[in-house]
Amino acid sequence: MEGLEFYVFEDELWCKTTSGKNFIVDETKTELVKYMLEKIRNRHPEAYSALEAIYQSSSPNQQYYQYLLMRRFCKCNFCSLDATVYDVEDVDADGKFNFEKVECPMRGECPYEGVICMPKFNSNLSAAELRVMEQLYRGKSEQEAAKELFLSPNTVHQHVKSVYVKLGIHRLADFVQYANKNNLFNKLK
Repeated sequence: MEGLEFYVFEDELWCKTTSGKNFIVDETKTELVKYMLEKIRNRHPEAYSALEAIYQSSSPNQQYYQYLLMRRFCKCNFCSLDATVYDVEDVDADGKFNFEKVECPMRGECPYEGVICMPKFNSNLSAAELRVMEQLYRGKSEQEAAKELFLSPNTVHQHVKSVYVKLGIHRLADFVQYANKNNLFNKLK
């Protein structure tokens, strides 16, 4: 799928593609809705569960229900038209999300802030892998990480290899970029 830029115009959710097409997103855009919901469900399961709970009364009409889930997620995380640069679509051609801090009258009060709005990313990495990768992210070598975490250097190396395979990357620099983009270690001081 090509890059997507979502925005709100006259209270409607719109989408602009990298090829320049603009269209209103509604429940008839089933391919787009299913594509987005798959990404949300896999990457942000807590947000997906919250959306399901909010809109459960609409679930008998599955097409409309799915549209409501996707629309809310998009309105809470994208919806500012970034017409100046095409490198930063809301959803790039690889399906990666680029969140925006959307203006919201409920900012700071909404119980879904940090859940649906700017949700936590599910990296599918194990806790052990994340501990190792955080050490490397902080600039430590594999040997230093092994010593710090009381692991063998071989175990640390295996965790690193596993992370690279899971994320489809090949270098630490790729992981650092991935971690920054997905706020994996946003509690760093």
